[in-house]
Amino acid sequence: MIATRYSSRTALVASLLAGALLSLPHGSFAAPPLPLAASGAAAQQDNPVAGEVQSKLNKSQFKDVKVSVDNGIATLSGTVDLYEYKVDADKRVHKVKGVTAVRNEIQVAGPNIPDQELQAKLGEKLAYDRVGYGNAFNSITLNVQNGVVTLGGHARTDVDKDSALALVSTYPGVKDVVGDIEVDPVSIMDDQTRLQVARAVYGYPSLNKYAIDPAKPIRISVQSGHVELYGMVDSQADKRRLISAPTASPECLA
Repeated sequence: MIATRYSSRTALVASLLAGALLSLPHGSFAAPPLPLAASGAAAQQDNPVAGEVQSKLNKSQFKDVKVSVDNGIATLSGTVDLYEYKVDADKRVHKVKGVTAVRNEIQVAGPNIPDQELQAKLGEKLAYDRVGYGNAFNSITLNVQNGVVTLGGHARTDVDKDSALALVSTYPGVKDVVGDIEVDPVSIMDDQTRLQVARAVYGYPSLNKYAIDPAKPIRISVQSGHVELYGMVDSQADKRRLISAPTASPECLA
């Protein structure tokens, strides 16, 4: 008979565990589950795409944004302060190798501004946008409903369109942006028509006043020879002068 003496409680427990393992049928032993923290770390190692997505959003403006990746589809949730941050997050994640699609469920927090007040403030900023770059040839419309801003109408160039969208996207209180602006087709003939109409309109001494404030010009939009005039005039007499301007016609005046 062999006597075994254990020098500590720890040694006794270890010996009992070893004996229990030896008594199990061959192949029936399974490792105990990892703690939650270790399990999450292992999952992160198994999904390098998720780690790369998270690194792309390692900025202070994305501190409240959450990310999950499943079969190449990245889902973004949480909140940001400005709509432009929501758009930026989407662009950053789309650039990650291995991401095939993005579900952008980020909510825009920030201040809640009444629609009428927000529309007035954005309208003023859009009126002065691209001053000095032919903004009189842009006729961009604006509507705000529940913080969602819809831009429509016409822009002379893609740059004019992008500038308007960027201005709205960076403004506090904007929850979402719908860009329905149409860019006028590129045409040398249309450019010549724009200049002819501008000279005809502002050639009237009584209409020169509408060129003083760059935010309130008579806006001239031309698409394939079709001319539309937008803006506010002080009197019916001024409107009649606009209608009678060369290359313009009554049905073109909006």
